[in-house]
Amino acid sequence: MNPIVFDRPALRRTRDRAATTVHLVEPVLRDVAERLLDRLDDTTRRFSHALDLGGRGVTAPLLRARGIHTVSCDLSPAMLARSDGTRVAADEERLPFAPASFDLVVANLSLHGVNDLPGTLIQLRQALTPDGLFLASLPALGTLASLRGALTETEAELTGGAAPRVAPFIDLRDGAALLQRAGFALPVADSETITLQYRTPFALLRDLRHAGEANATVLRSRTTPPRALFPAALARISDDDGSLRVPLRLAMLTGWAPSPTQQQPLAPGSAQHSLAAALRDP
Repeated sequence: MNPIVFDRPALRRTRDRAATTVHLVEPVLRDVAERLLDRLDDTTRRFSHALDLGGRGVTAPLLRARGIHTVSCDLSPAMLARSDGTRVAADEERLPFAPASFDLVVANLSLHGVNDLPGTLIQLRQALTPDGLFLASLPALGTLASLRGALTETEAELTGGAAPRVAPFIDLRDGAALLQRAGFALPVADSETITLQYRTPFALLRDLRHAGEANATVLRSRTTPPRALFPAALARISDDDGSLRVPLRLAMLTGWAPSPTQQQPLAPGSAQHSLAAALRDP
């Protein structure tokens, strides 16, 4: 059984509140979505029916601009209202879609708050037609690492203990293994980094709230933090001029629903030329 890390009702409420402010961080969300959808240009496959999972009103228009009929799905009904066209409010852990409903699924920065990620990936693979494509971006290990460390150290100094204040993120090395475990063919996990620059460190906290990324872990503290916690923690990670650089490390996942027509790896020992022979050739 998967551990319960995220308070899903709290996450939905956080996203509901952010529905009126997420447009303020739309350039970052669109940048990540465009980087993810660039992978469509690397295949000759053409797609007609896509699922936009948690795109916050940003991903669906980019898919429609490519001529792809798109259904938007989100945990938050308020966030979902930012999307046009067909919309379905649903929990990513209990998706309502029939098998083979889509030939493309895109999850842009929407799966990092899921408790049962392998189970969700299995459901998404089942919702794909044979040879359908799954694309996802997730914040990866290293994102907000300096903020996490500064908050933990500062809170321990002030109170003698520390509660988790930054959500855990996926390790890129686990990305392809998760796709393979969920039954995807040809799984690939690669990384990209976007560096965000803030004039003041408090602007980072503002943007996290605007994006609906407030702390929704089950073990989060429900009490008011010490007044000095955030100013002292942010001072630890700011540059000398008070600005702050934050790397957004992204895990970009690509996987295909299995199909008999896909290329298959050669069986071990079936190669007709040896590496040693190739190296001997002038």
